[in-house]
Amino acid sequence: MKSFASQLISWQRTHGRHGLPWQGADAYRVWLSEVMLQQTQVATVIPYYRRFVASFPNIAALAAATEEQVLAHWSGLGYYARGRNLHKAACIIVERFNGEFPRRFEDIVELPGIGRSTAAAICALAYHERRAILDGNVKRVLARYCGIAGWAGEKKVEEKLWQQAEALLPRSDVAIYTQALMDMGATVCTRSRPRCAICPVQAGCIALRTERTAELPAPRPRKAVPEKYATFLLLMHGNDILLERRPGSGIWGGLWCPPQFDDEAAAKDWFMRNGMDAGEGIRLETFAHTFTHFKLHITPLKIQLAHKPLRVAQPGSVWLDVEEAIQAAIPTPVRAILAKIC
Repeated sequence: MKSFASQLISWQRTHGRHGLPWQGADAYRVWLSEVMLQQTQVATVIPYYRRFVASFPNIAALAAATEEQVLAHWSGLGYYARGRNLHKAACIIVERFNGEFPRRFEDIVELPGIGRSTAAAICALAYHERRAILDGNVKRVLARYCGIAGWAGEKKVEEKLWQQAEALLPRSDVAIYTQALMDMGATVCTRSRPRCAICPVQAGCIALRTERTAELPAPRPRKAVPEKYATFLLLMHGNDILLERRPGSGIWGGLWCPPQFDDEAAAKDWFMRNGMDAGEGIRLETFAHTFTHFKLHITPLKIQLAHKPLRVAQPGSVWLDVEEAIQAAIPTPVRAILAKIC
């Protein structure tokens, strides 16, 4: 009987995804795609990927850009630390490797934002090295096929999955096999309603044989999602809006946002202390934005100013036309607010 790997390789050649813009590309583009695809689906990534490589066609161009320029291209993809780390890594590659993406796994895994699985994927897809990967989709495929119970994020469970990932590696066609694993998890062995009837490895799948496809892998243990609240102060003068650059780390690090406060009283106090003169003001509808670890309830206060207060225009803040601001490096919920008031 054909091995797990050979069955997947045969399936990939006929039924896998082909024509993705980063397939068959150099290590830089494979790296970019792997980082963008973390926590994000292919259909969402493709337009961002195309715009990114059009502006930053190589590592030198990416390193020469400012972090703000990089984040402007990342805006809307979420998990902005990925964009910041991408820029940091490009600068390191220019400095240490003369702008050439490193070939050694040990050098790649030390770059900011690159873990064991991402480094292995780059080595397998770009350099055809025999390396095992273990992203979210692959964890699900292997947990079901090998019958590994438990939450894949638990250390002991993850160690078992790594052992299987290494043991199942083929001797050749590693790039095709790696893409097959990714495609299987994304299109066949999906989280809900897996398409077991068309799975090329169904005969050897323990989860299918024991009727546990719905149980494996076990979901992340549920925790109550903390609820937080914020007030955004939308200071307008004509069609210009005041934005402040967030600190480099943390949520929305390095992005531009309206002044943010814990509540409306704090926003009004700041407004009065800065001696601003309001022509009119309106409270916009509160809405929620969900992060991985908490939910943020945002209340925008839109205030039309009679004049621009000079004392507010400190370093790290800027007045921008709303339409121009929408194109800047801003978080998704801020873009949604500005689109409504544009």
